[in-house]
Amino acid sequence: MLTVGKRSSIVKTFSEEEVLMFSRLSMDANPIHFDGDYAERSRFGQRIVQGPFVLSLIGGILGSALPGPGTIYMNQSSNFLKPVYIGDTITAHVEVVSVRPDKPVIKLRTWVEKINGELVIDGEATVFFMAP
Repeated sequence: MLTVGKRSSIVKTFSEEEVLMFSRLSMDANPIHFDGDYAERSRFGQRIVQGPFVLSLIGGILGSALPGPGTIYMNQSSNFLKPVYIGDTITAHVEVVSVRPDKPVIKLRTWVEKINGELVIDGEATVFFMAP
């Protein structure tokens, strides 16, 4: 049963191998993700994990846990507030904000934080949910 306030979270640590693989799969050639010398000269001072890679964990929660299988993305709005570095451990969260009574449409708050509680992504999503 989907109710307002219901939550789900996952924890992940980003490895160098995963970041390099995501660059290859997404065809992201930005050296901020794989070139240490370049990244040291950037405003971040070191290599960062791709924002869409971090955000993809929200999709993992939506399709696997909350609401779960049968979920289809309709909309995602995200604010990228802080960088995530290779080796960082984060927790991605989803919380039900509203459930339409007339349609299987759900609004959710979505956010990602580092283990120290620092918010790195904040947003919201709207999904269509039809349980299989």
